[in-house]
Amino acid sequence: MKRNFGLIGKTLSYSFSEDYFRKKFSAEEIDGTYSNFELEQIEDFSELPLTDLSGLNVTIPYKELIMPMLDEIDPEAAAIGAVNTIKFVDGQLVGYNTDAPGFRNSSRPYLKSWHQKALILGTGGASRAIAHVLKKMGIEYRFVSRTPDGDLQIGYEELNENALRFFPFIINTTPLGTYPDVNQRPNIPYQFLSKNNFLYDVVYNPEESTFLKLGREQGAQTMNGMRMLENQAELSWKIWNDLI
Repeated sequence: MKRNFGLIGKTLSYSFSEDYFRKKFSAEEIDGTYSNFELEQIEDFSELPLTDLSGLNVTIPYKELIMPMLDEIDPEAAAIGAVNTIKFVDGQLVGYNTDAPGFRNSSRPYLKSWHQKALILGTGGASRAIAHVLKKMGIEYRFVSRTPDGDLQIGYEELNENALRFFPFIINTTPLGTYPDVNQRPNIPYQFLSKNNFLYDVVYNPEESTFLKLGREQGAQTMNGMRMLENQAELSWKIWNDLI
């Protein structure tokens, strides 16, 4: 019996998921489909053919907005405050977050002993998942926002040489630099980066964003979001198939 899966978001032409799952289904001879569902607003979710679906992924800007529309939320996803995977169980919609373990599994092998303080660029759903992981790993962090609000948030104008030394692990969770706008990048003082910095970008298209390129040119360690995406995609598949 063919099973149908998909991704909801606002602009999905750049999306990794559809191609990834189509290749997976072909290689593993799985009778399934994976489709993109672009929603102009979250209210359009109710118009999807939900009875024909077995699972969904969720991307920006709906990882938080989707939560009130679900019947149940996994405790870790509830603690994070964002959902990127939906499982269909007997007509009920259950929300999970695989961004968090995807980030943890991809980044942890590359962290050095001095990467104990981090800056999270952005304050969306992905940033919540990453903050959740950093907290569990005992890494101190601050969010960087254009409109900072609260003790854990600072503004981009506060970033200087001392800040980039004090917070050597820098994670970009914004879409800045995503194809086709490849020249965009977060507004940080790249000239102060060094070999002690680790720049992690959730952007994966292009393979090296301007954020990572400028960091590499200063000697920083860099990683794009592809490993995180592959991890979270496989975790989504395991959730949909009761394998974890």
